[in-house]
Amino acid sequence: MGRWEEQLTPDEVLERYTEGPKTGVFTDGSCEGNPGPGGWAAIWVEGDEIVRVESGGDPDTTNNRMELEALIAGLRMLPEDAEARVYSDSNLCVKTVNEWAAGWERRGWRRKSGPIANLELVKELYALARSRPGVEIQWIKAHDGSRWNEYADAVATASIRR
Repeated sequence: MGRWEEQLTPDEVLERYTEGPKTGVFTDGSCEGNPGPGGWAAIWVEGDEIVRVESGGDPDTTNNRMELEALIAGLRMLPEDAEARVYSDSNLCVKTVNEWAAGWERRGWRRKSGPIANLELVKELYALARSRPGVEIQWIKAHDGSRWNEYADAVATASIRR
């Protein structure tokens, strides 16, 4: 069975999973094909209870664009003075904002090895991250049973079909 046939609904995820962090903003992006139709989700959770859910999609996009859109939405949910953790299962996107963007900005938004993919989204994400110094963006392992990461995945996947 393929990934799309096995996909749980958001409600099924909540019934099945209980592990993982109970507070934070959980983000995920998904694509059927790459490029193809995609969806993203950002879920703000406090004490294992949903505070806010945002999601969206694009009929012709890439997985990395959806991951970046999800992180942007997740950071926008939080006030600038927030002390919080934002989780993403995209190690590429987490490293982009936490490790690489500062150097790219210093070099006029250039990489040594060529153009920066999704530059407009990278710039927006980096600006949002800098405007929220109390927010830590952290990688979380995908599909390991972490309740809210699995939930974000299910909402992002459902967003593709809307």
